[in-house]
Amino acid sequence: MKQAKIGDTVSVHYTGKFEDGTVFDTSINSDPMQFTIGEGQVIPGFEQAVTGMNPGESKTAKIQADQAYGPHYEEMMMVVNRDRLPVDLKPEVGQQLQASQSDGQTIIFMVTNASESSITLDANHPLAGKDLNFDIQLMEIL
Repeated sequence: MKQAKIGDTVSVHYTGKFEDGTVFDTSINSDPMQFTIGEGQVIPGFEQAVTGMNPGESKTAKIQADQAYGPHYEEMMMVVNRDRLPVDLKPEVGQQLQASQSDGQTIIFMVTNASESSITLDANHPLAGKDLNFDIQLMEIL
């Protein structure tokens, strides 16, 4: 039987869970996810977990933060005084905001704290710094 290897396009079903078992993402009840191993379309640890699997095979993979979305960097967090925000903006914890840099790139921030005088913004990926568990089923090698 053919095993998945670098350069193969694969179709997988997955369920991603945190350490406590909370599901953060799944492809169940939708089409399987397709990607080409080795092209960086998914996190490195996920590619490594699928490599060597046979079609129809299932496994659970624990992926450390450094092989997922990387560490959570404190320097990517900032506190902004509310008087620097547009008057009509009413930020709430969990809300995503975006800002444009001088070079034209857009940065997405998550509001992690909001007080009367300031808000705290986090530009890290929401899954940065977290170890992740994936239940993976290789559907087919295309």
